[in-house]
Parts: sequence; structure tokens; C-alpha cells
Amino acid sequence: MTNNDTLLEMFRLMVFSRTLDRVYGEHDGHWHGLEGEEAVVAGVYYGLRPTDVLAPHYRGMPVASYAKGADLRKLLAGMLAKKTGYNRGRHRNDICGPPEFNLIGLYTGSLGPSLGYATGAALAAKLDDRDDIAVAVFGDGVSSRGDCHESMNLAAVQKLGVVFVCQNNQYAISTTTEAGVAGVIAKRAEGFGMPGIQVDGNDVLAVRAAMDEAVLRARSGAGPSLIEALTYRVAGHFYSDREDYRDPELVERWRKRDPIKRYRAHLLDNDVLDEHGLSAIETEAAMQIECAFEKALSDPPPDLEDLGIDAVYAEGASE
Repeated sequence: MTNNDTLLEMFRLMVFSRTLDRVYGEHDGHWHGLEGEEAVVAGVYYGLRPTDVLAPHYRGMPVASYAKGADLRKLLAGMLAKKTGYNRGRHRNDICGPPEFNLIGLYTGSLGPSLGYATGAALAAKLDDRDDIAVAVFGDGVSSRGDCHESMNLAAVQKLGVVFVCQNNQYAISTTTEAGVAGVIAKRAEGFGMPGIQVDGNDVLAVRAAMDEAVLRARSGAGPSLIEALTYRVAGHFYSDREDYRDPELVERWRKRDPIKRYRAHLLDNDVLDEHGLSAIETEAAMQIECAFEKALSDPPPDLEDLGIDAVYAEGASE
């Protein structure tokens, strides 16, 4: 049973995500927003151990970083290419989270390899006799890549502690799922001998329940699972997307299924918190992000020393 603290923290993370979209999207038209998909990231990313490895979808990387303990201002500074960011302006914080929080980024810009990296992290945990897990989150487009299937196969054969989460927002840029994916993604798990489940990705409690079961299985040594969280990308591929490739009426129908409004109503109906308390969370999130963003904007750009290489060899390597 999920306790009230977890329920409210997931709401806070959903509101945080929506606010971050608004603030940063107004600044950068190429920002890849998460509007409409907040239930997936809150249900999946909240509550992981610091030692768990997380390979997030690029659409939600800063939220994943924040959920893993990263500092908000430093994250925003990194997204703005400032020297005060975790990356000191050397790479994009929006798709590459700080590795010190056991985050795996899209280092090559390609969306499939991170699944292999996460599977390798789970193999390392098994070899070290640790019950830490890896979580690999990807979109419906990546589900058709070879490295997705290779990673799932290896994880299943070796019974690795990986949770594969398909954040199916029904679009791969402008290609619909119907035009790019055959069959039901969750059912592909059967071919690898692992559990697969499709859940309502706009219901954070459904996502969380599936995640809890998959995490328990992974930590116990029983092997991987596949969760397909079916949601919808109500915003464009990026913030300034003209979206001339889809029906506006369909978008509006999905907007009415807004995961935050839906979850907010649930919290009120079940007396988890009253209207005043939920509004306070929303106000606090807005103030926190807007304040951190303004401070990050005023931070200095990197200089040549910041853009250099920290080290060529790993710590402890022989000279």
C-alpha cells in the first residue's frame, strides 16, 4: 500500500515537471517537453535508491535527475550551458543527467544505446552480489530498435535486475505508433520469457503499482520486467513544434485526460490533502523553479578551463 507521503511526493514531482516545462519552454523553443506524460515519470522515478542506475527517456531527464537528488539550480545552469552546472557547460544537461547520481545519459545523441548501458549496470550489480537495480526508460520508437531487443534478451537470459519502461506517448517525433510499431509493445515481453504489462500511463497510481511489482522482482533476483505506460504527448515534439501532422481535436481529447488534474482530484476525494495544501505545493513548485531559473540565467558562461578534460584515466589508475 502506498502511503500518503509517497502519494504527495509523486504529486509534487508531477507539478514540478509541468512547471519546468512552462518555464524552460518559454525560454527555449527547442525544449522537448513532457506535458501529458507526468504520471509516467512520477510513478517510475520517485523513490529509487541512490545506488540504483537510471537511464531515463530524454523527455524527462531533468525530472529524473531531480528525483535522484540533483540540485535544481545546477541542473538548470547545465541546461543553459553555464559554468555553474554539473557539466560546466560541456554537454547538454537536458539529455545527459549528472552521472554522480547514477544517471545514464544519451551520450551519443542516439536513443537506443542507453538500454544496453542500463543492462550492463544490472549485470555489474549481479556480479557484485548487490540487489541494486537498473531502470531503462524509452519511447515507442526505440521499442523497434535492435538494441532494445538485444538488451531485453540478455537481461532475461541472465535474470538481471532491469525494469524496462516504455513511455509510449504514441509519437516518434511525427510518426504515430500505428505507423511505426507492430502489435502491442508489452506483449513482446512474452518472447523473452519476462512479465509484460500495459498500464494507463495517465494514471500515476497504476504506473506506480506496476513499477513496485517490477522493482520487487528485480531486487529479488527473479529477472527483468517490461512495463508499457500508454500515455499521449499533448505538446509538440519540441516547444515550438507547429504540429501540422496531427488532428487538433485528438490532442484536445487527450488534454481532458490530464494526469495532474486526474490525480489532484483523487487526492482530494480520498482526503489525502485539502485544496489549500495542494495549492501550496503548486505555488511552492512554481516559486522554486522560477527562482532557480532566474539565478541560473545570471550565472557566468564557461571559460576555456571549464571546457577542458578533467582526467584522462580513472581514479586509482597506475601511472
